[in-house]
Amino acid sequence: MAASHPDGQLRGHGLHGFFRAGVRTLARMEVRLGGIEPMPLQGALTSAAVARFVGAVRLPGDPDPDPGLTVERVRHADGVETITVRNTGARPARLPLEIALGTDLGLLTDIAAGRRSADLPGQVQSAGLRWTGHGRSATVSAQPSPHAVLAGAGVLRWDLEVQAGARWSVELRAELESAPAAVRPPTGRGAGIALPWAEPEVRTDDPRAAQLIGRSLDTLGGLLIADADRPTDLYAASGAPWRFGLTASDALWAARLTLPLGTRLAAGTLRALARRQHLAAGPGAPITPGGASASAPASAPAAARPGASAAGSTPSAGGSDGTPLPAPAESGPAGRPDGLIPGPLRHAGPELPPSCTATEATLLFVTLLAEAWRWGLARQEVADLLPAAERALGALRGSLGDGTEGPEGFVIDLGRTAEDRLARPAAARCEVQALAHRAALHGADLLAAFGRPGADEWRAWAARLRDRFREQFWIDDLSGGRPAAALLPGGRAVPAVAASFVHLLDLGLAGEGELHEGLLDREQTRILAQRLVAPELDAGWGLRTLSAKSPRFNPLGHRSGAVRVHETALAVSGLSEAGFEREAGQLLEGLLDAARYFEGRLPEMYAGEQRVADCPPVPHPAACRPAALSAAAAVHLVLSLAGVRPDVPAGRVKVRPASTAPLGELQLTGLRVAGEPFSVRVSRIGVAVVEEAPAELQLGAG
Repeated sequence: MAASHPDGQLRGHGLHGFFRAGVRTLARMEVRLGGIEPMPLQGALTSAAVARFVGAVRLPGDPDPDPGLTVERVRHADGVETITVRNTGARPARLPLEIALGTDLGLLTDIAAGRRSADLPGQVQSAGLRWTGHGRSATVSAQPSPHAVLAGAGVLRWDLEVQAGARWSVELRAELESAPAAVRPPTGRGAGIALPWAEPEVRTDDPRAAQLIGRSLDTLGGLLIADADRPTDLYAASGAPWRFGLTASDALWAARLTLPLGTRLAAGTLRALARRQHLAAGPGAPITPGGASASAPASAPAAARPGASAAGSTPSAGGSDGTPLPAPAESGPAGRPDGLIPGPLRHAGPELPPSCTATEATLLFVTLLAEAWRWGLARQEVADLLPAAERALGALRGSLGDGTEGPEGFVIDLGRTAEDRLARPAAARCEVQALAHRAALHGADLLAAFGRPGADEWRAWAARLRDRFREQFWIDDLSGGRPAAALLPGGRAVPAVAASFVHLLDLGLAGEGELHEGLLDREQTRILAQRLVAPELDAGWGLRTLSAKSPRFNPLGHRSGAVRVHETALAVSGLSEAGFEREAGQLLEGLLDAARYFEGRLPEMYAGEQRVADCPPVPHPAACRPAALSAAAAVHLVLSLAGVRPDVPAGRVKVRPASTAPLGELQLTGLRVAGEPFSVRVSRIGVAVVEEAPAELQLGAG
């Protein structure tokens, strides 16, 4: 990746520079023409991987007030930059071009922590400079070769003579030379490997939507990584600059939210994570209602488990009604439960301790597999991944609190050791219950369809969780009530009002184009819809992560008040599907307006300051931009308004668009259902017409 201010100069400040494999290959690249820095005129992305900068220089002694020289810099994230000097004046320009270069070869982790070491001394090499230090080395080469190289100052110099109306260009290439890695690192999508999604054509009365889709997919494409174990399996890196690697929960969300464009990203992501799943039982061992398989413990290679958290499980008894449940997870290596998808700890805001994203990832794995199957992932591919989904369900079964580890009957973090859970009883978070409930129903769908045991037990467990949740998680108050953010050990509710409630509206795709039942009843859903669009949560640009009425509200706190894009997008689709289209339209409008200020490339989050007329949203200083989750959520935001719900195994697809048509007429061409093109047009009065669909699918209206 490459980062600079909009003037294009790399000055070594902060995050400035070219980076490769977490190392700053080049920190400084400052251009001067005749000893003068070009006056910056424009700096903008032309794609996720290319930026263009334009500056101007007046010729010394030129009486014309208009600049005679323009300097264009086209920068590629892979370390290549082309600098072009154009003479638009009336006489030849004779002056030196100097490019000052330098680097510290620093690690991104150190730079993120504010540590900046001195530049390393440069050495002359053929057509450029070379730096060595910290066990690494980097080079910058130029074509054409410079007329002079000043190694001590780190300067490449050309003596230019550019005729009137002519141009001159130089290409610089920054490269990192590293020792061979002990394990194969992941790489970007290689040449010849197609994007794992169809590129749709979006036509709508609202021009913001088409721009948002195009630039979000471009952003997501720049974050694709090929798995080192199988380069044709692609997944999305979490985001740049801080998390430019695999975070399982973010990769799964990105794949799920782009399912209307095809299942290839989902398949690649699921396979890559199945290879990293913690294994205690033998591969393919079924999770059955009576007990775990007796296979000997096995573990994945350490290199396949980056960023793992210690995790474990303590088996708990069956349901309170005596119904047998699918078996609990066995304890894996270092106390990790069988079936866990690794994930790091993440800050959870001022009200709750950090949460392990392994919980979210493990539950999302089951949901993504089930929904990809509904969208048309080949049956054999689903069958190959089903053992991993069964192990994930086993990890879910082993996470239930028994009253000593956490609130009885609710799901707590999967990624904790048994000893830790006994020493520090865990909270049962609202969003985790929603993820677990949906995963249980999706798991039951898969088990039943593929003739595996346990489907009825998981449905019964989901029903019991639903009853418990409606009884114990709902807090009555003068405004009609709200969900608790979490239940603490002993059943005490955490009353915080948070955007994480939106996960209760994300019900998941079921059979026949329907949605699964949620944890809330209809009246509770209505009250939640009203609560989400109230000013305490809706900043006008989207949902704050924590109510502005909270004494711990911080508009820049990523879990205490900032707007996280994907939560607002989930709220829009969930509210629309539940029939609360006015509320959905209000949040949709705010997010589309915010996207306009970010030029269609939404960051991971931005400040939850209340919207003020004619003022843009305030950026967040630590947000990833680009971010896979926000890019995929932006795609979902628009595509979900068409309401396409397929059930390819049953040969059906249902279309239920938003009846209020918040974008006016909407035409989506080039979606994918069952791997074939699918196109739909929604009129200004919310009537859908399917214009292209696989012949074997039966169409239905919602």
